[in-house]
Amino acid sequence: MRKTVLNLEESRIREVANAGMGRSDVLAFWFGESDEVTPDFIRQAAIDSLQRGETFYSHNLGLPELREAVAAYMSGLHGAVGADRIAITSGGVNALMLAMQALIDPGDEVVAVTPVWPNLTAQPQIMSARLRCVSLQPRDGAWALDLPALLAAITPATRVLVVNSPNNPTGWTLSRAEQQAILDHCRQTGTWILADEVYERLYFDGPCAPSFLDLAAPDERLVVVHSFSKSFLMTGWRLGWLVMPPAMTHHMGKLIEFNTSCASVFTQRAGLVALERTAEVTPRVVAHLKTCRDTLVPLLQAIPGVVVAPAPGGMYAFFRLAGFDDSLATAKRLVLEAGLGLAPGEAFAPQAQGWLRWCFASRDPGRLVQGVERLNTWLAGRSGA
Repeated sequence: MRKTVLNLEESRIREVANAGMGRSDVLAFWFGESDEVTPDFIRQAAIDSLQRGETFYSHNLGLPELREAVAAYMSGLHGAVGADRIAITSGGVNALMLAMQALIDPGDEVVAVTPVWPNLTAQPQIMSARLRCVSLQPRDGAWALDLPALLAAITPATRVLVVNSPNNPTGWTLSRAEQQAILDHCRQTGTWILADEVYERLYFDGPCAPSFLDLAAPDERLVVVHSFSKSFLMTGWRLGWLVMPPAMTHHMGKLIEFNTSCASVFTQRAGLVALERTAEVTPRVVAHLKTCRDTLVPLLQAIPGVVVAPAPGGMYAFFRLAGFDDSLATAKRLVLEAGLGLAPGEAFAPQAQGWLRWCFASRDPGRLVQGVERLNTWLAGRSGA
């Protein structure tokens, strides 16, 4: 087996979750998904497809009608996006890996903005790239980009910039001005931008977060990754899409053939209905997530020693707990001693050591209140020990 694969670090999030999975007494907030099931009309679309016997291969790039629907959906948010730029994938993570395979040769330099979901930094390493990370900086619990430092890190030797906004885990979101500066700079250096924008609709200051698609021409060096998982409550369906320059799409189809062949037809039928009835799903999801955020964050801010700020996007509260600098050990102890399941900050970057991620996408905000009570009780026990 390749040394690169042998040396891959296991998911720290999974490491914590494995310590508490199967325990009914644990309040689990470790994974980035809602505990609400997919809407019934989306599930019914998949059932109907199966009943029709749609259990065969589809086109590598996805059902033509779904590609057209995705293009129309994206055009409604960001201006004209043609179906010739769309590829349907087996989830957002598959879309990211396909993009990495398409853009990176061994030895290429990749710059990534961190903290970030660990897959985005592991994938370039799997491709034998040279990875450089530029960290966001925490300021009073909110994370911000050091734009001059990022631009200085991107040189003509940089093949790909990987950026996730709205960001998992911090909720940080690029401003339009920052995007323009990054795009202008990458035009000069010839660097591809791989933008993970799967959280763009989970944004609390408008209908969607700023996107590079709002600024870039169709044939520019930009690949944008999307997923049905977050905005449509479809995490387990493994359905996503890529937006890319038209000249790249045919070749992406070849890569899909050698990875998964295609996304399953019945999941694509479900995705088609999800897009047709977006107004019945996504606005409600976002409104509920805002309620959850506004429930959890003030409660955390009231705890002495906690540093946290409300994020403008995403589904996470990312907070620091004073005196608990080993986030993995702390997360494991919270599972075992408090019945509270959180993700350790070090899973996302070394600079996030001492931070914890709390996914607040809970169907019942009361679970969040209960979770904070457990955290307070555990902290009180520690101070009295």
